[in-house]
Amino acid sequence: MKKFTLFSFLILHLNIFAQVDYILPLSSTVAQMQITDEQHLSAFTNPSLYAYNTTTELAFAFDNRFLIPQLSTKSVMAAYNAGSVQTGLSFSYFGYSLYHEMMGGLAFARDFSGKFALGVQFNYYSAYFNASNEYHGAFFPQIGFRICLSPGFAIAGNVFNPFQTNIKTLYSIKRLPSVFSLGGSYKFSPDFEWRLQADKEVSSSFRLASGFDYILLEKFTFKAGAYYADYLVPCLGFAWKSGQISLSLNTELHPVLGLNSGAMVSYTFKEKH
Repeated sequence: MKKFTLFSFLILHLNIFAQVDYILPLSSTVAQMQITDEQHLSAFTNPSLYAYNTTTELAFAFDNRFLIPQLSTKSVMAAYNAGSVQTGLSFSYFGYSLYHEMMGGLAFARDFSGKFALGVQFNYYSAYFNASNEYHGAFFPQIGFRICLSPGFAIAGNVFNPFQTNIKTLYSIKRLPSVFSLGGSYKFSPDFEWRLQADKEVSSSFRLASGFDYILLEKFTFKAGAYYADYLVPCLGFAWKSGQISLSLNTELHPVLGLNSGAMVSYTFKEKH
């Protein structure tokens, strides 16, 4: 019980000062600016991005907050090319035996003439409460879009839990985050892309992020950026792709709480002709 109490205190403390909600895993894009990035999978960011998938892809991700083992999230994602309507699956697990949170999502997306993509994801979130030895959960939607204004310029938006669904138990109410995101990206060249994103959780202040990706030697990508949410947090990342396998590594250094780190590996299946 003492271990659970300490862990609960850490969750509350970190949420107050970092304004991070741990049911959302870190994205594969530096500074968590995923909503315009149609090139990479990332769980629970923007379901419309599945519309750009032309193959079947499977990805696994792991991220850790502030070097605390209990603040780790494991995720698995899959995208399937189903013709006119693309589908995606996401699952994440956060926590440890005495307290953990799980979330699964099923997404459907479609690309309209290469200019506009729309996606809807149906999420189910559940949490294990050690005090009652029970799971409690809730369903809620997620809606995203992406618009190509020119060959190099795109804007995108995403709404996570738009109706502010919460979980009610016998003893308490667990509030789930409602996050509204809007972002843009511009490709100065095929090897250099800049992104900007703003996020607003209804009970928190704005989060603003900016960064870029630069492709080196075709297989390597250097990523750098920063975001501001009460504190300025610098971010750095690298990616490597060879054939059907790609690997992404990202880090963030919070000036008060310390280091966030994440890794993702994905595999693209060859299409049968």
